[in-house]
Amino acid sequence: MVTHDPLRFVSGLGAKLATRSRHVCTFFGAGTSKACGLPDIAQLQERVLASLNNDQKTLLTLLLKGRNLEQGLSRLRRISALLDGDQTLDNFTAQTALDLDLAICQTIIKELDISNANHTPSRYFAAWLARTNYHTPVEIFTVNYDLLLETALEEMQVPYFDGFIGNLRARIQTDLVETRPGSEAESIPAFFSRLWKLHGSVNWAWEDDRQIVRVGQPIHNEMAAAIYPSDTKYEESRRVPFLVLQDRMRRAFHQPETLVLVAGYSFGDAHLNELIFDAAMRRERTEIVVFCYSAIPDILADRALLTPNLQVLGNQEAIIGGVRANWTEAEEDCPGIYEQNSFLLGNFSKLAEYLAKSTSRDFDNNIRLENILKLAAGIQSLGAGE
Repeated sequence: MVTHDPLRFVSGLGAKLATRSRHVCTFFGAGTSKACGLPDIAQLQERVLASLNNDQKTLLTLLLKGRNLEQGLSRLRRISALLDGDQTLDNFTAQTALDLDLAICQTIIKELDISNANHTPSRYFAAWLARTNYHTPVEIFTVNYDLLLETALEEMQVPYFDGFIGNLRARIQTDLVETRPGSEAESIPAFFSRLWKLHGSVNWAWEDDRQIVRVGQPIHNEMAAAIYPSDTKYEESRRVPFLVLQDRMRRAFHQPETLVLVAGYSFGDAHLNELIFDAAMRRERTEIVVFCYSAIPDILADRALLTPNLQVLGNQEAIIGGVRANWTEAEEDCPGIYEQNSFLLGNFSKLAEYLAKSTSRDFDNNIRLENILKLAAGIQSLGAGE
């Protein structure tokens, strides 16, 4: 009976991550933030509905039939753009659509407050970035709106570029985002990690000219956050950051010798799925490793069985090299990686810790990592006490 050896796979992955010539990317979904104690999309939807008044709750419930919260928000913005004056569509006027949009965004910002989150996983991830030394920058793609990654990167003093330039009201710099990954013409140094927030952020806001700006903190209650792109053609300028960042993801995944680590993503976005699957299919030297918290989604399994460089790791089974099989039962547990016959790296907390320790070459480095994390925890405790 064919099985996959979890320790052998992890050892091979560590060797690939140690190769400095690799172009390493990560792609994170809501599961990574959930590992830090924040709600995922389904939980956000429940909390948004609970926060609305009766009229708004009724309107949103009808709007969400057959849609998740992000899709409903996109539909709501289409309605708002199409209506004028007292015109109605799906029981909305332009004003009621705008009011509901604002109410949804306010609840999302509140629920994604990271002050009480568990920052350890994101700090481990940032600690790994702090000690990487690749020839081309590590690129972090995420559909999460929260500020966990930004906070961890700053605590660990990891320089990064997110596509915006400026401190008070930063604006997207399309020319810098569109530069080919690793090209000599790239203006941002390679030791700067790239953080690409594909669906916006709680600190992105609409300016009066309908451009998106990034501010230092989550936006004020009277403003609507620039989260999740509408899929319509209206006001094209509003959508520029989303389109540019998705194109960056496509080009990054098509770079030679690219290793992509996917975590916390449920493969519920058809457009992003195709970006991932297309890169695996068309670029045989791109290797995509997907860490699943539990069972492997059918849509992912179907593609992985046909695409050897798309490797999928569930807690009980894996698809490696196009072969689907259970994990080999280990004679003894490997703490943090494989315990009680279950593969653990689908949990972002375990994956981030593995990455942080994968760059440790000796005992002193492990002590340094512990000291960095303790320092970051002290900084957060000090901020909470002020």
